[in-house]
Amino acid sequence: MYELVKAGGWLMAPIIACSVIAMAIILERLWVLRRNRVIPHHLVAQVWQMHRKGKLSSGHIQTLKHGSPLGRILAAGLANRMHSREVMKEAIEEVGHQVVLELERYINTLGTIASITPLLGLLGTVIGMIKVFSAIMVAGVGNPGVLAGGISEALITTAAGLSVAIPSLMFYRYFTGRVSYLVVGMEEQALKMVEVMQGERESDPGE
Repeated sequence: MYELVKAGGWLMAPIIACSVIAMAIILERLWVLRRNRVIPHHLVAQVWQMHRKGKLSSGHIQTLKHGSPLGRILAAGLANRMHSREVMKEAIEEVGHQVVLELERYINTLGTIASITPLLGLLGTVIGMIKVFSAIMVAGVGNPGVLAGGISEALITTAAGLSVAIPSLMFYRYFTGRVSYLVVGMEEQALKMVEVMQGERESDPGE
């Protein structure tokens, strides 16, 4: 492996750095974007039960706020539950924008890595071919060993760049869709809570 990296030339360093960053982002986002962490099961129903029993205190709201992304959104609405439906929705939307930005953290960086690593590989290909043609000008085409270094550098950097870009692009698309799915789920739960608190929904919020 070391010999391959060495044969790929100096451009292997940024490609390897990109692979390490991409792997760290993928593992971190896989952990953060778990549904049970973002949208805890029956959270709205639990809030409604506490509210109905008169046990929903400011302390409970603070605990809810720090418990999960959905809890943070619901806490913004609950803090304004004595106001109108519009005020509750505005508070939820303001906090919701912040939560979405946090869910999308590092995803654009992953997309950037997916875009630049093939270009780094292509640059390595160009540099390798330049070395090949320079060797041809000096030694001619009679000695294949003279050309091998440039050709191997060109192929190795291209393969390395694609090896980083392909999984990075796949996970970028996956995380983008995952965030959209979670945002829709949080919007549904928040709207359900607002309707129940304002008396516009009579069914169990846990449904």
